[in-house]
Amino acid sequence: MAEEAYEPRMKSIYREQIRATMKEQFGYTNEMQVPKLDKIVLNMGIGEAVADSKKAASAMHDLALIAGQKPQPTRARLSVAAFKLREDMVIGAKVTLRKDRMYEFLDRLITIALPRVKDFRGLKPTSFDGRGNYAMGLKEHLVFPEINYDQIDQIWGMDIIVCTTAKTDDEARALLKEFQFPFNA
Repeated sequence: MAEEAYEPRMKSIYREQIRATMKEQFGYTNEMQVPKLDKIVLNMGIGEAVADSKKAASAMHDLALIAGQKPQPTRARLSVAAFKLREDMVIGAKVTLRKDRMYEFLDRLITIALPRVKDFRGLKPTSFDGRGNYAMGLKEHLVFPEINYDQIDQIWGMDIIVCTTAKTDDEARALLKEFQFPFNA
């Protein structure tokens, strides 16, 4: 018996509904012209890691729980004496999610994490970069269900960049709206 392949919910929504809607809205003639999600990059800056390297390990562990894959440490390129920063010191962590993991993360972000943000009034619809990519920041990583509140030693902020294949911001905004991104306005 062949086992049925698992497909993330957001991926099937994209294939079955969003593609057709976008094709109709922008008048694409070919299925391959329709913008899609390329990758999602999670970045966590750990400025306090300069004083204590255990904090960097803790933040990387939390980011690994959120993303479901091992983060890459980001290192200082230059030494800055005023910040007590030496070259090649770990000052952050980042993860690039693609394919199924990206859709799984997107689903958790939209349905679970964003509604848990304190005083959430929606995402800024202007945070596009001009090339169809959207960037947002979270002040607390506690909004993700993978993080056990009792086991964390510090609250970290994080940046989330959603990269799409859209050529313009309008196309990307329409794509993310179809994915139920809670834009305000």
